[in-house]
Amino acid sequence: MRAYVVPDGDSYVPTRIAQGPWGATMAGHVIGGILGWAAERAAGDPELQPARLTVDLFRPTKLEPMRVTATIARDGRRIRVVDATLTQHGTDVARASAVFVRRGSQPDQHVWSMPVTMPPMPSERDAAPDNSPFFLRAYGWGSDTGPAHGVTHRLTPKYAWVRETKVLVDGEPLTPFTRAAMAGDVTNPLTHWGTKGLQFINVDYTLTLSRLPSGPDIGLAALTHYSHAGVAAGAAMLFDQHGPIGNGMATALADTRFRPPRR
Repeated sequence: MRAYVVPDGDSYVPTRIAQGPWGATMAGHVIGGILGWAAERAAGDPELQPARLTVDLFRPTKLEPMRVTATIARDGRRIRVVDATLTQHGTDVARASAVFVRRGSQPDQHVWSMPVTMPPMPSERDAAPDNSPFFLRAYGWGSDTGPAHGVTHRLTPKYAWVRETKVLVDGEPLTPFTRAAMAGDVTNPLTHWGTKGLQFINVDYTLTLSRLPSGPDIGLAALTHYSHAGVAAGAAMLFDQHGPIGNGMATALADTRFRPPRR
């Protein structure tokens, strides 16, 4: 399996590695990646900076053919907004809104931001197991092998370095924005992982970027988790090899079905 989805006419067919950890459905990072990929193609201007992507995961996306559409909702001199929708059997199952802004001169000033130090970035020699579609190096989950394995759950700060090793769409290269769109979904397990594992499923996630990531590795550092009556809100900071690039946010509902698929 070299890709998460394969084009088939005007549809896209998920492969086996597109399955997520919440049953026989597509993983959120694949859904968000597809919607972000479609939005970037529709925006159509490399001079525009992808600055925000919000993905709504409002229905289970089955491991079946799907259609993806993207349209420009607003086109101004400095701001372009794109709406993207994923449908199956004529029903909308997920959607996204992406904001692209025109780059300009940087103000000559300093602004305070909370300092966060990421653990060391993985070596280029590190690789994902043959049966895994991506590489994940996690810290603070109780094991440096990541949340997909049996670990001792601890109340400690959590970090992760993520590297996609497969392409999203067969025949299409992974762009920096697509990599970031897929990594943004990691905000949910990173911020909502607790002493009994992951018991929150995200219903959306938002990615904000000050710049596109450089290189294949994207880091995330958990900043906050708040939950009450089965509703959770989490926030994380995103990094690349040079430093912070933006933030991720995830809204989630209590759910105990988390089971990483066996590859």
